[in-house]
Amino acid sequence: MVKVAVLASGSGSNFEKIVLGEENYKVELLIVDREKAYALERGKNLGVQGIYVNPKSFSSKGKYEEKIIELLEEREIEWIFLAGYMRIISKTLLEKYPERIVNIHPSYLPKFPGKRAIEDAYENKVSETGVTIHYVDEGVDTGKIIAQEKIKIDSGWTLDKLQEEVHRVEHRLYPQIIKKLVEENKK
Repeated sequence: MVKVAVLASGSGSNFEKIVLGEENYKVELLIVDREKAYALERGKNLGVQGIYVNPKSFSSKGKYEEKIIELLEEREIEWIFLAGYMRIISKTLLEKYPERIVNIHPSYLPKFPGKRAIEDAYENKVSETGVTIHYVDEGVDTGKIIAQEKIKIDSGWTLDKLQEEVHRVEHRLYPQIIKKLVEENKK
């Protein structure tokens, strides 16, 4: 069984779907960067250890990520999956886990990178958006794309309806792609 970790900042709905989708991988650890992230509560309910690592407790991003690496190494983590983790990953973590850090993004990249992707698609009145799963690099949603799925936007949808549709696709697609990546990259 391949050991994976999830990094999150918020509610953890994608984290939950990753845990529920376990097959050839096991979520050994949840790391959050916000003390009150609801993902911690989900982790408790799912039996996954959650740890809050306060970025402000460290003198630099590198030192913060060194602490994360220490936690990952203690548990022999092979893959890191970001699920609503709202920080840019630096060289420190990227060099330790090359092409082993994956993110899910709520748009059909390269359109609408960044943290307001769903709102940006809605406000721009585009006819479609989507979900992208990509390797993480030092940019903002610029890593090599692994998988994408388009979502046609009904002109009558509210922002809430669009968010609901994007999350529905994310929750189905992410665990599928994780299983595939793990299977294709077994040591």
